Amino acid sequence: MSWLNQLYETYEQCAEKPEFIDSDNPLLPICHTYQNAHIEVIISNTGAFLRAKVLSKGELSTIIPCTEASGGRSGSKPVNHPLCDKLQYLSGDFLHFGGIVTTGFKKNPEEPHQNYLDQLTAWLDSPYTHPKIEAISTYVNKGQLIADLVKAKILEVDDENKLLKNWDGDKEDKPELFKIIPAGQSPEGAFVRWRVETVGEPQSATWEDRSLMQAWINYYTTRDAAKGLCMVTGKESTLAEQHPSGLRHGADKAKLISSNDKIGYTYRGRFTDKTGSQACTVSSEVTQKAHNALRWLIQRKQAYRYGDQVFVAWAKAGTDIPDPFSNTNQLFGMEAENENSSQTTGDIGQAFAKKLSKQIAGYQSKLGSTEQIIIMGLDSATPGRMAITYYRELTGSDFLQRIQNWHESVSWDQNYSKDIKFIGAPSPKDIAEAAYGQRIDDKLRKATVERLLPCIIDGVAIPQDLITSSHNRLCNRVGMDAWEWEKTLGITCALVRGSQKERSYKMALETDRISRDYLYGRLLAIADHLEYSALDRESKRPTSATRLMHQFSMRPYKTWKNIELALTSYKPRIHPGLLYKLDNLIDDVMDKFTSDNFIDPSPLSSEFLLAFHSQRKELWKKSDSQDKTENTTEELGV
Repeated sequence: MSWLNQLYETYEQCAEKPEFIDSDNPLLPICHTYQNAHIEVIISNTGAFLRAKVLSKGELSTIIPCTEASGGRSGSKPVNHPLCDKLQYLSGDFLHFGGIVTTGFKKNPEEPHQNYLDQLTAWLDSPYTHPKIEAISTYVNKGQLIADLVKAKILEVDDENKLLKNWDGDKEDKPELFKIIPAGQSPEGAFVRWRVETVGEPQSATWEDRSLMQAWINYYTTRDAAKGLCMVTGKESTLAEQHPSGLRHGADKAKLISSNDKIGYTYRGRFTDKTGSQACTVSSEVTQKAHNALRWLIQRKQAYRYGDQVFVAWAKAGTDIPDPFSNTNQLFGMEAENENSSQTTGDIGQAFAKKLSKQIAGYQSKLGSTEQIIIMGLDSATPGRMAITYYRELTGSDFLQRIQNWHESVSWDQNYSKDIKFIGAPSPKDIAEAAYGQRIDDKLRKATVERLLPCIIDGVAIPQDLITSSHNRLCNRVGMDAWEWEKTLGITCALVRGSQKERSYKMALETDRISRDYLYGRLLAIADHLEYSALDRESKRPTSATRLMHQFSMRPYKTWKNIELALTSYKPRIHPGLLYKLDNLIDDVMDKFTSDNFIDPSPLSSEFLLAFHSQRKELWKKSDSQDKTENTTEELGV
């Protein structure tokens, strides 16, 4: 129950903070939920229909009152919401216009509308009524909502005066409601929200009226309900019979807690009753606040989401924290240094580490070392059941230290595109695509991201199969565009460096490192630069070095002979000064091999990629500097 308690305490600490109350995504009050509305009906304070409109995509999300049963409703006989709902509940003339109720109500099609009226009347007759409820009740009891919407051109009818369920006409003439409702749903399933206009009262929207929200809370929390021990707070409270759904989005029916199976095998041999009260007793207030807090955190854009998979990290006080699923540039803005900057001389990792420490210190000053951080992963295998796939509780200082360790150890010079270059760690999503390609299967992507989270948070070693897979894709570049290959190269080097922490690889060329794999990587980079220098700068053709990278990684000694022979035809096209420097550099690297290492037939490890990337960058840095010098000399007429 730790996760419930942490979410409940998060709600309690954040609910009264002005920055969260007045935001575009406020914390929901209890007994309320979010719903995507499609139609807005405007009435007067006397219950007269004024007008209606179809909502645009940006204004669908609506806060509505709900009960326990309606907040997690599902199945063929869904329970009505108390105020705003679909047409089958609100419209007295729904059946007259050919509306079809959900299958559970077929025996008594009038039941959904009658249940809605009964609940609305009970609220109206209570001490906690509200003027807007009186106006809505007056209008709904007239039983003419569908007729008014047809007159207002919101709903369309056919020749028999029945609701038009599909649009077969021209796309340009398609009614607005057909454009906004979900695919496969007919207009009769549209959701309606209310606006009550009163002279002299500026707040007409029911979903923004705090007094109306409080009226419903006061009414609903005074209802007769079973009481018992709440296992979260340890106090006697009104117990929840059902728990909310709709956590990841409005149509999400999966629940984290579900204990209402009274006819199956859920309780057989374990408990003496079939109500679920012996398995889990949580108060209605706690479960609503906890689930509302989780929904708020997910929608607050501080969660990683892909399909049904969600990971969310938060501080209980609502303080901003680094997102574990972002790359370094997204998180800290670590753009690549200018090539001529003095900080690019030597190990650029030292400058990067200093910048990263300053960024982390900024979070530390706001967060505090004792603030509690929670990381939680959610996923669902079926539409109705959700599971917690990952859960950790950390102190603020421990969390920030682990984030810093990840971004330092798995940092490398990244080249995502012409406009996106930075020094740092790739995101888990980018790592998955580097290992398995842009068209990675959804299940594999989700599994890969889930495997990488312990590497970030718990310091677990990076899975070797991910490194191997990205290594193999990089060396066999068939079907990869140039930008994708460059991006994969940087990500693969980051993974290799992060998996070999004990070797302390620098983010720069290490001329004193004489391991066989590192030296072969340098040779390949020099050959690549030599051939590319002979080609037209606009040429997008890969060099022999990059085309033969796979064979080179498997049989470096044999493949190097082929590459060196291929270079012979390119050398006459290169400036003699540059050719002299590159030939000398090849000789210098060759001199560092031992004879046994050079002819060793065993495959190269991924270490050669670090050398390839570092040597390649060093050569291009000098080449660009030389080009600028020559251009300056020409401009001065020297």
